[in-house]
Amino acid sequence: MNDIKTTIAFQGELGANSHMACIEARPNFDVLPCHSFEDMLAAVQEKRAIEAMVPVENSVAGRVADIHHLLPESGLFITGEHFQRINAMLLGIKGASINQLTEIHSHVHALGQSRKLLRAISAQPVQHPDTAGAAKDIAAKGDPKIAAIGPRLAAELYGLEILRENVEDAAHNTTRMLIMARSPILPPVDGGRCVTTIVFRVRSVAAALYKALGGFATNGINLTKIESYMIGGSFEAAQFYVDADGHPEDNAMRLALEELQFFCPEGAVRILGTYPAHIFREQNKN
Repeated sequence: MNDIKTTIAFQGELGANSHMACIEARPNFDVLPCHSFEDMLAAVQEKRAIEAMVPVENSVAGRVADIHHLLPESGLFITGEHFQRINAMLLGIKGASINQLTEIHSHVHALGQSRKLLRAISAQPVQHPDTAGAAKDIAAKGDPKIAAIGPRLAAELYGLEILRENVEDAAHNTTRMLIMARSPILPPVDGGRCVTTIVFRVRSVAAALYKALGGFATNGINLTKIESYMIGGSFEAAQFYVDADGHPEDNAMRLALEELQFFCPEGAVRILGTYPAHIFREQNKN
C-alpha cells in the first residue's frame, strides 16, 4: 500500500505524460493514476494522495478544457509548477508497419498536435481520454493496422514498438502542470522569483476590469497570464484567472491586491497559491 505522504495523483493511465511529469518532479514518490480530473483532485481531498499533478495549458493546444472551473472549486492550493516537454511517439504492436495503418488513437490534444503525421499517413484519428490509455487499448487489441500516439513510457509499459519518434508538429510542445495540495506552502518572500495565482470577479460596472488590473500596472507587477471564463451559466458574468510575478508579502503585490479587491465584490478575490517559479521560465525568456 502506498504511503499517502509520498503519493502523487494524476489523471490518466500509467505511462501518460502526466505520469512522466510526476516522475520528473517527484522522483521518489509513488503515483496514483485517476480516471478523471475530478477523481484526481478528490484523491488529494480524501487524503489518498498528498499532491496532484494538474495539467493546465499546452504551448500548442492552449488551455486544458474544464480545468479552470475545477481548480477554484477543489479547495486545494497550488504549491508548485512543472513544465513537461511533450515528445510524442507513434506506437504500434510488435511487427506493425506505418504503411499498413488505418487508425491512429490518442487524446484529442495529441492528435491535434500531430496533424502533419495524420495527413502523411491518411489514417483515421480516433479520440481517447488520454494518450497512455490509447496505448494500453491498442496493445490489448493486437491489431497491426491500429496505432497510438503516446509517450515513450507507455511503449515500455505496454510492450509496444515505437514506429516513429517525435511526431509532434512543434518542437516547443510543452505542457505546464500545477502541483496542488490540501494546504498552501508560502515560500519565503526573499527566496527568489515567485508566481501568485489569483481568481476573481469584478463588479458589473463600466471599466471595472481595466481599473482592477490597473493596480498591477501602477505597482510594476508583471502578469504572465490572464484568462476569463463564464460562471453560473451566464453570458454576462465571468471569472478571471491571473498569474502574477511576485509574492503577496511584497509591498508592490500587497498594494496591487488591495486595489483589485476594491473593484471586486466582497469575497470575490481568492489566491489559489504562491509558489516558486520553475526554472523553465528563465530558460525560455523572450
